[in-house]
Amino acid sequence: MNDLHKSKPFVWGLFILFCVLWFYMLGRTLIPSDEGRYAEMAREMAITGDWITPRLNGLKYFEKPPLQIWMNALTFKTFGLGEWQARLWTGLCGLLGILLTALAGCKLYGPRIGFAAGLVLASSFLWAALGHINTLDMGLSGMMTLTLAALLIAQRDDATLRERRNWMVACWAGMAFAVLSKGPVAIAVPGAVLVLYTLISRDWSIWKRLHLGMGLALFFAMTVPWFLLVSIRNPDFPYFLFIHENFQRFTSKVHHRVGPWYYFIPILLLGILPWLGVFFQSLWIAGKERPSGFQPKKMLMIWAGFIFFFFSISGSKLPSYILPIFPALALLIAIYLESASRTAIAITAGLMATIGTAGLLLSSRIPRLTDEPLEVANFHAAEPWAIAAAALALAGALVVLWWVKQRRDNLQQLATLALAITGFIAGQLLIAGTEPHGRSRAGLALVPAIQAELTPDMKLYAVGMYDQTLPYYLQRTMTLVEHADEMEFGVGQEPQLWIPTMAQWMDVWARGPKAIAITRPEIYSDLAKNLGVHMRVIARDAKRVVITNDIHK
Repeated sequence: MNDLHKSKPFVWGLFILFCVLWFYMLGRTLIPSDEGRYAEMAREMAITGDWITPRLNGLKYFEKPPLQIWMNALTFKTFGLGEWQARLWTGLCGLLGILLTALAGCKLYGPRIGFAAGLVLASSFLWAALGHINTLDMGLSGMMTLTLAALLIAQRDDATLRERRNWMVACWAGMAFAVLSKGPVAIAVPGAVLVLYTLISRDWSIWKRLHLGMGLALFFAMTVPWFLLVSIRNPDFPYFLFIHENFQRFTSKVHHRVGPWYYFIPILLLGILPWLGVFFQSLWIAGKERPSGFQPKKMLMIWAGFIFFFFSISGSKLPSYILPIFPALALLIAIYLESASRTAIAITAGLMATIGTAGLLLSSRIPRLTDEPLEVANFHAAEPWAIAAAALALAGALVVLWWVKQRRDNLQQLATLALAITGFIAGQLLIAGTEPHGRSRAGLALVPAIQAELTPDMKLYAVGMYDQTLPYYLQRTMTLVEHADEMEFGVGQEPQLWIPTMAQWMDVWARGPKAIAITRPEIYSDLAKNLGVHMRVIARDAKRVVITNDIHK
């Protein structure tokens, strides 16, 4: 038991079991808005064969570069449409980040720390959760982890010339993939980190080891073709992506995703669980590194600190924005755990036990988190999953506390393994418990009724709203009515593809052939008061009413 990381059967068995659960959890209902949006964009790309101009609901959509849409579209063409297929790229990027973090730890500090780093990242709540959500931030984080891990491996003092060259090629490729995932931020952040590292560590020689000529050539060869082709086909693209989506998003509140300066602090503290008890001590060790040669701990600290600061001052904030810091934190935590005291381990397990106990005591209050009567049943359904997660977290913590009391040999590695396994599974149980709520938010109960009425050539209208997930499940685009939302740029480019006013739509609805419309309950109530609007309700839920103008059935 003293060297678990040296046992190949144990490590491979653990990895296979982890992968089975990791990929199994990809097959849940897609939840609005991000998951439905990016799945639908990939579906449309796979059907149209247009790999240059991304579209959402048939309209040009340039908010982000296309790497994830490409990967999802390829997945759909290979495996067909589905939920796990829509999340496969996200899941692979999350797994890639774990493996690269473990590899970087192994190369820099030995296999024991590498093994621990992989365990820490795999079980960190935010990383494990977002690895199972179809959003762009895990794709970005996976590619930025490639950038960071390759840089660390290439720049270590004992790297051979061949290793340095090959890993710097991987580093530059990682930045290119990251830019194709989410835009210029993916090169601005590593660039700023490198400058700050140079100033703080005074390691000026690192610039001679970056293979700048070859790296820049590779970077531009990978990124320029798509940006050039999409700009030729769509002259308004450069302004929209670089100015509106990046500069204005960072410097203003144009996207209405504001938050206070401390917005990411609770997200970080929750997201790093179950390692909160050693989190701050792990940051402290970065400042104790010898000030000569390459200083990876400082690089990791600067990487995490700058990204956290960068997004904290941004005018646009979402919880997933700080995800790229977690591989760096996992490495620092693994380094600290190697020599952590029994007291530090006891504090970590004690915090986890406290959270588990609180979860058991508060699980019965979950249904009180909603005021919507139709959602109460979904929240009740989450109770047993929350109880199971809390009980498992508590059990794992109590085992570790018992080992601390017994002064077990190899306590650091055993505690890391126990907390990682129970923490990861507890997090996945919580995610599994959200499935009924996810089905409700996605409107899956409406799909059979709509499909029973819908024919291939029938118009489908989104009146005063756009449901991000139903188009994917219906495998149909919708004609927007009086609500452009995030597709404002697209309808501006192709105004013939939407109906800008309710009056125009009502005229088309009255004169046209059979059609179906999806709208909000309050809009339906207003329409019902207008005797000139012929409609029959096909299906409805708490957030949507589905109607047809065929009233004779």
